[in-house]
Amino acid sequence: MLLGVVGCIATLASPVLAAAPDAPRRPNIVVILGDDMGFADMGSFGSEIKTPNLDSLAQAGIRFTNFYTHASCSPTRSMLLSGVDTHLNGLGNMSEWTAPNQLGRDGYEGNLNDRVVTLPQLLKDAGYHTYMVGKWHLGKEPAQIPAARGFERDFTLLDGMGSYWDDWNFSAATPKSLYTEDGRYLKSLPKNFYATTTYTDKLISYIDANRGDGKPFFAYVSHQAPHEPYHLPKEWRNRHVGEYDKGWDALRQERLKRQIELGIMPAGTQLAERMWFLPDPVVLAPAARALLGRKMELYASLVENLDFHIGKLIDHLKRIGEYENTIFIVFGDNGAEGNDLYEMIAGSPGSRDYLFAAMHWSQNHPNAWGDPGSWLAYGPMWAQVSMTPFSQYKALMAEGGIRNALIVSGPVVQRPKGSIHQQGLMHVADIMPTLLEVAGTSYPETYAGRETLPAYGKSWGAMLAGQAESPRTSQDVLAWEVFGNRAVRQGNWKLRWQIRPLGTGDWELFDLAADPGELHDLAAGRPEKVQEMLALWMAYVQKNNVILPNRTPFESLEKALPQRVPVQAGYPPVNLKKQFVPPADMLADPKQ
Repeated sequence: MLLGVVGCIATLASPVLAAAPDAPRRPNIVVILGDDMGFADMGSFGSEIKTPNLDSLAQAGIRFTNFYTHASCSPTRSMLLSGVDTHLNGLGNMSEWTAPNQLGRDGYEGNLNDRVVTLPQLLKDAGYHTYMVGKWHLGKEPAQIPAARGFERDFTLLDGMGSYWDDWNFSAATPKSLYTEDGRYLKSLPKNFYATTTYTDKLISYIDANRGDGKPFFAYVSHQAPHEPYHLPKEWRNRHVGEYDKGWDALRQERLKRQIELGIMPAGTQLAERMWFLPDPVVLAPAARALLGRKMELYASLVENLDFHIGKLIDHLKRIGEYENTIFIVFGDNGAEGNDLYEMIAGSPGSRDYLFAAMHWSQNHPNAWGDPGSWLAYGPMWAQVSMTPFSQYKALMAEGGIRNALIVSGPVVQRPKGSIHQQGLMHVADIMPTLLEVAGTSYPETYAGRETLPAYGKSWGAMLAGQAESPRTSQDVLAWEVFGNRAVRQGNWKLRWQIRPLGTGDWELFDLAADPGELHDLAAGRPEKVQEMLALWMAYVQKNNVILPNRTPFESLEKALPQRVPVQAGYPPVNLKKQFVPPADMLADPKQ
């Protein structure tokens, strides 16, 4: 239980105590989600990127190194907000990638479905203000937007990505990004819009509007940053000039060295192998290294800009006297993004054209990178840097796809400030039961007259209070599947299967305690352990309605549904659904 913290946590003993008129005030809750931010991208996790504000939360709280999300954005977000497995809550696959055999099936709606109750709904019922700013990616229909799922105030990008400067979106399915504010679809964006700034300023205004009413608040701060495209004000673009010309291998080695010195990774940890289709940077010409390095320069600056705006929020909470009574939970939603879509148009990973495409795009000159209308992503070479020391990146089931840095600070943490915890095996679905415990309430068996789906997570309460080392025993099971990639973990053992060409198309077995970089596949030598882990995987499949897709993201669209538009073979296909048009009576001008 989360007991014994002076000034606010007495409310956690029971819902009855929480209702007592003389009970101490319950803590505020701020969940900060970085979009595609990697395990090693914060200074407190070994990065050279300057993140003093995020690092201050780490020093005031605790860092966790054994925390899992999902391999992609909307599946992670669905579990964060519902506590229910993706294959039940509606995000069994991302809406953009739903396979033909998954269409129309329960759990594969492509949005957070109406069979789950959300964290903001339950916190609102428990007496919290509920605010959201940033990216949603869980549905666009009126019954699916944040205001319909428990958020009292919101300023939200409904799409999965988009410009930081305006409502331009690169996708043929959604050429114009869609936003809501307080439950109304926006006709346009506010003046002087820049995503990270606007989200921060909006949230501060929501907090200030209800100050003094005695109610705590829950804020879901779901930033776009540092997701592609890397859009930045000009004054932020040259903070790392030339710093990354050394290349990705050297940078990974430097980050791992710092991780070991900090205690993030144990001594003797080995780097995962460089992805098989990437060159050794030392063989590239200096100009090529500099141009590719420029991509990482802008990514690093985007992370620093994100940190700056998080600092604005922290400073404001300190000024109004709310910081000490606020719980912060900070993490990235999946592994770093290594799937550079524009590069893959010209050449799929492994092709002779890939590196050329990574360095040149005729309509996107490097001098314009960061401007409105530009498009920039840093590619798989730098994504592996962001995921140091792990293997691979977003969308894959290697540790680099599903493991992320986690910071928890605030009055729930009773372990030594600034400490690092490597033992606790944690999952994003745990946030729901943890925060319900903080609020003095619990997950219901029924809600709004219908049975709720089973919650997947386990509270961190005892672990944060120093009364347990992990919310899970060595016998507990975690499992994942998306895009056909799949994995299961029990104790230190992990079994994974990944589609070709980025996977082997066969089951691989790893001992993560001895081999966090997944360098040594033990499947051939431990067939009995493979069968034991396969049984756990099949139990997960049966319990959670897992429908493996009958096509992979790397198939050409000629083999998919006829209404989908064919593109070059090797380019990840998307579902070109009819664009959603908001109801006319729900349109509004932005609140300036």
